[in-house]
Amino acid sequence: MIKRYLYSISFFLFFFIISFTVSGNEKMEEKNQLEENEHTKKSFNVGEFIFDHIADHYSWHIFTYKHKHVAIPLPIILYSQNKGWNIFLSSKLSHDPVYKGFKIDEEGKYKGKIIEVDSEGIFIDRPLDLSVTKNVAAILISSIILVVVFVSVAKTYKRRVDLPPKGLQSLLEPIIIFVRDDISKSSIGEKNYLKYTPYLLTIFFFILLNNLMGLIPIFPGGANITGNITVTLALALFTFIITTITGNKNYWKHIFNAPGIPWWLKAPLPLIPLIELVSIFIKPFVLMVRLFANISAGHIIALGFFSLIFIFGNMNSFAGFAVSPLSVMFTIFMSILELLVAFIQAYVFTFLSALYFSMAIEEHH
Repeated sequence: MIKRYLYSISFFLFFFIISFTVSGNEKMEEKNQLEENEHTKKSFNVGEFIFDHIADHYSWHIFTYKHKHVAIPLPIILYSQNKGWNIFLSSKLSHDPVYKGFKIDEEGKYKGKIIEVDSEGIFIDRPLDLSVTKNVAAILISSIILVVVFVSVAKTYKRRVDLPPKGLQSLLEPIIIFVRDDISKSSIGEKNYLKYTPYLLTIFFFILLNNLMGLIPIFPGGANITGNITVTLALALFTFIITTITGNKNYWKHIFNAPGIPWWLKAPLPLIPLIELVSIFIKPFVLMVRLFANISAGHIIALGFFSLIFIFGNMNSFAGFAVSPLSVMFTIFMSILELLVAFIQAYVFTFLSALYFSMAIEEHH
């Protein structure tokens, strides 16, 4: 009980120092605000602080020095019915609030997104936005890392046939064997596991790498990839599509005409088939929400606790100073434990995907 209690507290406090250090999630529109008088105290907006740090942005913030933001500009790609295609760097919007008739919405319906405005700054439309945001850039970086690493490992295997592993090969081989044998083979079965193993390995290492990079407070880390619901939705859709396409006749028979079920539960009111059909969509939904919620909750709860430093600091500078060491201490301790969480979330998503594949190809007994 004590161990569980300590783990829960530590889990809540983990991302304090990490998420605060990754202040790279500042919105572009905030970069143009006039410097506040250093002696003027403003109330600390906890909600804005938290959601600004876990949200996606059009630039990659590195650090702030004396109210000046240093960030990596990213490509803005927009298509408007009035102006056609427009491509420029996000730094244009940081220097000029309205550039080529586009600006970042600060208060309206599309807060944080780019909108099209007229000469008076009045909203016209929301353009098609294909911009490379911080999360997109982070996904590209992690994908490049995965390709480079595993192509290198594959070449080493070809070059060193029947020789003991070395370098990256010796580091990754136990993890690869674990996914292959303890997840893929044990869940799907020895007959069919090989055709699903490449996908399971891909999602495992993709989720694991992005979980770990999210713990790194400096570029190229710090992006909230696996805590972005659109990313987890895409991963869950891949699992859903593979499950649906590879499902055999027994899989669909158990959905629409499950054996051993009384006829009055299947007709005239198809209660069981309806439940089974809904479950097809619930499974990927659960995959999506589980990964998104576990990663995002850690950021939100930790940032909430970390905000206490500034809340107490606004009330009394000594109180803020007194709270800081405790927050930092728990954060460092939780940072170590969160490494385990990164592996667990990658394992759970991969394992459940393997189970769904197993259910789709199960033979009739």
